[in-house]
Amino acid sequence: MDTLTQLQQNRRIIHDLTSSALAPIPTAFGRLADLSSLRDLSTNVYGHSGLAALYPPEAVRQALQQCHQELFERILETPLTLQEEDLRQHLSSTPDGLGAAVLNWLKLEAYRMLLPAEAPDYLKELFCSNVRAILQILSTELSTNRST
Repeated sequence: MDTLTQLQQNRRIIHDLTSSALAPIPTAFGRLADLSSLRDLSTNVYGHSGLAALYPPEAVRQALQQCHQELFERILETPLTLQEEDLRQHLSSTPDGLGAAVLNWLKLEAYRMLLPAEAPDYLKELFCSNVRAILQILSTELSTNRST
């Protein structure tokens, strides 16, 4: 398959993914979490059974990897205040609510699962630093609200 054909196929896969699976997710962190869940952490191989039924598995893997990286970078390009709002909304939607999610994310560093393996180390460090800072802000805010 030539490069142009492969790029066109990747675009179709990303369009199908974003329009069907990612579009209904209201937050960037939610979409990042969803994309991250499509990766086997032991092999770093992405997969999606619905897309694999329509496209070659290797093309799906490449498109998912690319989409994960692009969304990760897009979050980092967002101002920190907007990242905070987005993460707050995402964590508030978890079954146990914002307070439990913040505590668990701080304790377990669950945000590390969102990192694309191929991202440069300095971007991974920036992302983790941003998320830790946001989680600390949310934790302090929640503690203050409980004590008043």
